Amino acid sequence: MTRYALITGASSGIGLAMAEALARRGHNLILVARQRDLLESIALELTQRFGVEVLLRACDLGEPLRLSGFLLELEDSPHQIDLLVNSAGIGTCGPFLGQEWAAEQDLIDLNILALSRLCHTVGNLMALHGGGQILNIASMAAFQPGPWMSTYAASKAYVLHFSEALREEGRKNGVKVSVLCPPPTRTAFWRTAQVRADEAALMSPEELALYTVRALERDQAVIVPGWGNRLRTLAPRLVSRWLVRRISGLLNRKRCLNY
Repeated sequence: MTRYALITGASSGIGLAMAEALARRGHNLILVARQRDLLESIALELTQRFGVEVLLRACDLGEPLRLSGFLLELEDSPHQIDLLVNSAGIGTCGPFLGQEWAAEQDLIDLNILALSRLCHTVGNLMALHGGGQILNIASMAAFQPGPWMSTYAASKAYVLHFSEALREEGRKNGVKVSVLCPPPTRTAFWRTAQVRADEAALMSPEELALYTVRALERDQAVIVPGWGNRLRTLAPRLVSRWLVRRISGLLNRKRCLNY
């Protein structure tokens, strides 16, 4: 049976870079994103460049009914998924009480609900077939509270802790789980979340994807590229929580374009 890597958020950013990195290694792909035209162009290019089979599915995973339909398709599909990359995600910036609730709900639905349901459905399919691997995309923001980006940071903390818990549970059924906590990366996230970014300091998604694929091959649990970044994830554990909140809030407030 042909095996596939299923990648969400595959039309741009980290998801697209992961699709290319995996295709380069001969993985057949199932690409998922909202924009069918972009997916068709990407699928054609990857097929021509690397000779892999690339399937696509246009779906807004943040819409619960569409997500449910997609999950039912996966359960009935003859395609065996041996790697799931949960890359789809969005962010918001600004004071929580000043946000439109619809935007916060969209974030929760995509960053938490859709990711969890995909892990549940695809994880069970993997267990039935003897195992597989799941990669969830969190953020370095997962390691501390994030005032002015409170829902986003909390959603990524959920992804980090959820993934580590699943990794322990998956030991008995062969489902390996890793979580990527990338540093600020050159993607459309900054524009859509209306966050100010220092372009020169951003990691390229291609470099991040290459590092991540190598870490997956080693079955690394928590993936944080670079020694400097790994040290930064330890810093919140070494100082008082009130100081972590204060510094995080000051930094995030400066980044928010509208505040």
